[in-house]
Amino acid sequence: MIKTFKGKISSYTSGNTGKLRIRLGTNDGKTGYFIKKLQALGIDLTGREQESVLQVFSVDPGTPSGVVDFDNPTLLAALFYEQVASTSYFGGQAIIIDNKKINQDIFITHDEAKSDHDVNFYLELEQIKLTQDEATVATVRDMRGRE
Repeated sequence: MIKTFKGKISSYTSGNTGKLRIRLGTNDGKTGYFIKKLQALGIDLTGREQESVLQVFSVDPGTPSGVVDFDNPTLLAALFYEQVASTSYFGGQAIIIDNKKINQDIFITHDEAKSDHDVNFYLELEQIKLTQDEATVATVRDMRGRE
């Protein structure tokens, strides 16, 4: 089963939180997810410049940052979106880290380098059933913020 989330996320540089919480946790923890897709698109495509960094974490990362650290074990996915009005270029690159099983809430952060524009996002998760052992491992790993 595929579960999708879409919406608009504010930029941290605009004085907003720049962070969204996606509620995934269940009482027994036996419903797990893999991130399948992460995409972004600017809000206003008519002449604005934009450089956005979106990151997905398994724990609340605190203050959003445009610095992507693949050594961070809580990082699940990262995306760079660029919009250049002078060349009519709109695009991005997303990297999904491994196929980590997650069964707790996740956090999406947005930091904007060129402006304070919001960005649209689309997140696609594949839902799976976890065994008791897999659920325990995923929950403890997320609580500790480690691999």
